[in-house]
Amino acid sequence: MRLALLQINPTVGALDANADAIIAAAMRVAPGTDLCITPELALCGYPPRDLLLQRAFVARVRQVLDRVAEATRQGPPLLVGLPLESPQCEGRPLVNAAALLQQGRVVTTCTKSLLPTYDVFDEDRYFEPGRGVAIIDVAGQRCAVSICEDIWNDRDFWQRPRYHRDPIEEAREAGASVVLNLSASPFEVGKQRVRERLLSALASKHGMPIAYVNQVGGNDDLVFDGRSTVVDARGRIIARGAAFREDVVAVELDDRIGAEAGTDETAPEAEVYGALVLGTRDYARKCGFTRVLVGLSGGIDSALTAAIAAAALGPDRVLGVMMPSPFSSAGSIDDSVALAGACGIETMTLPIAPIMAAFDAALDEAFAGRPRDVTEENIQARIRGNLLMALSNKTNALLLTTGNKSELAVGYCTLYGDMSGGLAVIADVPKTMVYRVSRWLNGREGREIIPAAILDKAPSAELRPNQTDQDSLPPYDVLDAILERHIEDHLSHDEIVAAGFAPAVVQHVLRLVRVAEFKRKQAAPGLKVTDRAFGTGWRMPIARADWDRRS
Repeated sequence: MRLALLQINPTVGALDANADAIIAAAMRVAPGTDLCITPELALCGYPPRDLLLQRAFVARVRQVLDRVAEATRQGPPLLVGLPLESPQCEGRPLVNAAALLQQGRVVTTCTKSLLPTYDVFDEDRYFEPGRGVAIIDVAGQRCAVSICEDIWNDRDFWQRPRYHRDPIEEAREAGASVVLNLSASPFEVGKQRVRERLLSALASKHGMPIAYVNQVGGNDDLVFDGRSTVVDARGRIIARGAAFREDVVAVELDDRIGAEAGTDETAPEAEVYGALVLGTRDYARKCGFTRVLVGLSGGIDSALTAAIAAAALGPDRVLGVMMPSPFSSAGSIDDSVALAGACGIETMTLPIAPIMAAFDAALDEAFAGRPRDVTEENIQARIRGNLLMALSNKTNALLLTTGNKSELAVGYCTLYGDMSGGLAVIADVPKTMVYRVSRWLNGREGREIIPAAILDKAPSAELRPNQTDQDSLPPYDVLDAILERHIEDHLSHDEIVAAGFAPAVVQHVLRLVRVAEFKRKQAAPGLKVTDRAFGTGWRMPIARADWDRRS
């Protein structure tokens, strides 16, 4: 049986463009292919979210499916992911489906059984689950059609399965000999290794090859890494799609012992960089921007953001803006200039001292008798945010914010200041990983993209004389270790202290995380690269009691 996995990059809502991409990919497959397979909901793009509440949208998707069927009439059968109206008279109005197209018509449809509602997923909001196993015949083989989550509930792989059903086990009991899986599985660091272990375990356990087709590209805060994978009945990976780019993966499933697929690049730094470049490129492109702006402070965060932007859109489409104040060091300007030169981007300098003086004068009477404090520091950040947003408005360039996950977690950022912008590129990258990715990038390029002076200096907001981040925060290696345990592992104060951290430090950090919730609710969308990001999957209340009194 010859399969072609169509690893495409759909745009949510771009129905005709997505259809064209599916048709073009299907036309690229070799003669003799028995079946082409798209990712999950490929025709409408994933995740469509509340577009699914519009009946006209779903009806239009169905119309576009007919065009795909007609355009691929002379080609091999095609399995397309899309939303369809539920045939049931009760329950949710839609199903997450795969339609089998052959000779210009829809032959049958198959429905997703397991609907995730954790992290970034909320499929039970829209879809009715499938009630049985869908089996189709392909080249004389009984193939079970599954969709994304349907393969993620093996009771022998997971310590605590999330669902009461296992569609793959049911498929085997129904006589299936091959599993086909249409997926839109978002990226996070290390996830591909888990996927491949799961697929290998499932295939060897049931004695069935598995063809897993994943979406690629960025949609809002989610990045999809592709890496569509085929595993033979022995659990060996025999084909793998490209990472972070479109691909058509052709594979032949038979009883012969063939070659295993080569190794994949899974170094965390490489994965994070690849995801951020793709996510930035697609967010700008799919939102209609051709240029971006980055405020350059001379620090590591803006440096890495600028480097990612240059790789994503091209250096000629990136403007770095330097906005020195009386507290800015000469090194910050020099380091920003060196970075811009290494990245090949244009720069602009807008000194803010005169604007700061104007603010001081305007607020002199209102602030009379009150000492200078963080208020004046925030005014500086907001001046810069205003200037950057003015440039964004005037030039129609997307402003990229430069704050990292560590800062966003503890509120070490200014609302309407450095948080201003349309996309927070590294908002899910802890500070320690920012350094790791920057050093990895320099090593990969064989030259200093991120100048050594930026890597070596103490991090500072430079909003007052001799300021460093560690005036207000624990060292970043300590901070990030605490944040990972609290945010991603859901550990409490006492559990983190039991892991060896100082109680006073843990108390301080957890309090900062709690009180900064209102800032995160107003932040720009950030690209998700970890298991738990401050995005659509983060649902913490702002107004809440301090249940853990120590924090």
